[in-house]
Amino acid sequence: MLKLLDILQIKRDELSKYKLHLAIGRKNKKEPLYELFKGTFEPWQGWQSKKNFERDFILAVIYYGRDEWMFGGIYKRKGVRWLGDHFEYDTELLNIGKDLIGRAIVNFHRPGRQSYLYLEKWGEQLKVIEIQRKPYSVKEFPGYENVIIDFDLLKTIIEKEEPSWKTALSSVKGVYIITDKSNGKIYVGSAYGESSFWSRWASYTKDGHGGNKELKRIIDKNGLEYASNFQFSILEIRSSITDNEEIIRRESYWKDVLKSIEFGYNEN
Repeated sequence: MLKLLDILQIKRDELSKYKLHLAIGRKNKKEPLYELFKGTFEPWQGWQSKKNFERDFILAVIYYGRDEWMFGGIYKRKGVRWLGDHFEYDTELLNIGKDLIGRAIVNFHRPGRQSYLYLEKWGEQLKVIEIQRKPYSVKEFPGYENVIIDFDLLKTIIEKEEPSWKTALSSVKGVYIITDKSNGKIYVGSAYGESSFWSRWASYTKDGHGGNKELKRIIDKNGLEYASNFQFSILEIRSSITDNEEIIRRESYWKDVLKSIEFGYNEN
């Protein structure tokens, strides 16, 4: 199995100049993967609560799955400043392995909870298991019956206006469900009007609650980061020419079936 260090052609006597960054999200494990998709991974990485990058270079790998990491690039440390509540690193993406960013998948077993390691100690354990043909991107819309999507990924899709998702979610009306993965409680809602599911779900990604009273109380109490617990799915779809009153009736039906008023987040 190929070693990442060999592919990148990093000299072994220079490893002590590198920090290995195991990028795992602060809110959601795959948060930095979504940042990579948006093209904002570098500033995301530069935000640090401590001085974690006090070496000349950073080799970043991004959480992809259990013991699997995606190569996120090599960065030169240029400076750091304290902004009152965190450090902000100024970095420069180098050309070394640039064409492998978002493509090379490596196997590495994270030692404990540490995310900032010395490359000379751990670098040899970065084994390349796959090089994808194209850089990482969100998968195309999977079909209405297969939608199970977490808040953070939905937010990324909305911000990037991913074409297949936008077209599909704007084309039909229907009923959806939001599940709070932290406690199993659900909210049943309906989508109709201009752009239907797309515009309705976009409102959630802006503030975490989309104007729903109970969800707003939860977000106001716990902060927007709590919305990372929310998972979105579609219960039922109807043609875009369906009368809105019919969609509202179907919403009431699903509330009754799932008892989301009695045991969930629906108030009525």
